[in-house]
Amino acid sequence: MTTTIAREAQTTATAKNQVTGVVIGASRIVISFLFGFHGLQGFGFFGGIDGQGGGVPFGSFPGWWGSVFELAGALLLLVGLASRPAAILLSGVMAYAYFTVHAPMGLLPLQNMGEPAAVYAWIFLLFAAIGPGRFALDTLIKRRR
Repeated sequence: MTTTIAREAQTTATAKNQVTGVVIGASRIVISFLFGFHGLQGFGFFGGIDGQGGGVPFGSFPGWWGSVFELAGALLLLVGLASRPAAILLSGVMAYAYFTVHAPMGLLPLQNMGEPAAVYAWIFLLFAAIGPGRFALDTLIKRRR
């Protein structure tokens, strides 16, 4: 009887871990895909930074370099390669954007239009802490070793 209960508990825990990994992996893919568009805006795509197709000047700091980091980090996170370092980098980029661009305009994210930057910073920090979940190249590479 005790053995049956222990097996059922283990099966339930395994199923829960698999579902959690799938949800984390799917969330990572969707969020990084959406964030990639944010990075592309700095280069003038999807309306650009001004809604008119304007991009940030080549090589300018922090705008152009921020867009490079956003796009490269989003691609790495999307495929799940170097996921944790990419997520830490992206979290820092978004925290920097929040404190240098948005915070001077007001105290709260709702007042300073920094809500997306704050949310992205925390989501990327979460991915750095919990890992990429399923469907990540990092996970596939580890399994083959």
